[in-house]
Amino acid sequence: MKAMVLSKPGQPLSLIERLLPPPGAGEVLLRIAACGVCRTDLHVVDGELPQARYPIVPGHEIVGTVEAVGEGVASPRVGEQVGVPWLGETCGACFYCLRGQENLCDRPVFTGCNRDGGYATHVLAGAAFCLPMPKSLYPDAAEAAPLLCAGLIGGRALSLAGDGERIGLYGFGAAAHLLIQVATSQGRQVCAFTREGDEEAQAFARSLGAAWAGASTQRPPFELDAAIIFATAGELVPLALRAVRKGGSVVCGGIHMSDIPSFPYRLLWEERRLLSVANLTRQDGHAFLAAAASAHVVSHVRRYALERANEALDDLRHGALQGAAVLIP
Repeated sequence: MKAMVLSKPGQPLSLIERLLPPPGAGEVLLRIAACGVCRTDLHVVDGELPQARYPIVPGHEIVGTVEAVGEGVASPRVGEQVGVPWLGETCGACFYCLRGQENLCDRPVFTGCNRDGGYATHVLAGAAFCLPMPKSLYPDAAEAAPLLCAGLIGGRALSLAGDGERIGLYGFGAAAHLLIQVATSQGRQVCAFTREGDEEAQAFARSLGAAWAGASTQRPPFELDAAIIFATAGELVPLALRAVRKGGSVVCGGIHMSDIPSFPYRLLWEERRLLSVANLTRQDGHAFLAAAASAHVVSHVRRYALERANEALDDLRHGALQGAAVLIP
């Protein structure tokens, strides 16, 4: 097998060859068809996640076909196409797992962070944490891959934002371009916020149904019921709080964000809520994939050969993408 490996934070990934690993008990071996490139991968590359281990093969938006199964695995079966998301394993015994909050597990394993991920031709995955993605419903693995993190985290963020009709999305990248399709299919009005002067991203948002698109520093034309922040800039938090109505919510959808600057209490007052999304549950995965299928969500992707993983990461870092980057082994 081939893999793009990050030896240390801050270094370029290197292409290496390894022997195919046999699946252990409860595991499956997948031949990877596509792996999305996520902003969380940049946090792994930059050494911003304390739970990461090195060397590591990044990537946690994996679509692949089962080639072998380990002991005790009844599903999925050899030949089936599945998806592998960020949450790769939980302990099943801690306070949070026992309360049905496996996304907050005290001893989690994260794909592409502390377990090798999908920047490769093959990957081992826990069978119990694979999501069904049959080829009949997902014939294009590259278009399906971004659903497995950009989509899943966006879906969880939307559920935490509540059932308000007017939603703001701060940072219009891979997650937002998927979520806007789900939100508008539910009859919601969506405002898209981008970097100052990014008219291309604003036009892209409007083409996907945004009621309004503008710079993050601008006020939307109406008060928002909720705002979801996908950009990693902490300074957006006070701006989003300013844009939501009394009793509204601001949801931070990233695993890492720069420091939030101080802001006057009046922005939080009147029962506005500020909360974060942490990982996801398998139930989240099934729920979002169903919602995405119902909304006929289309992923806009740019495809890169596996060997061009560093280029894909660089394009993501510099905002040179509309939609999502996907690696094709």
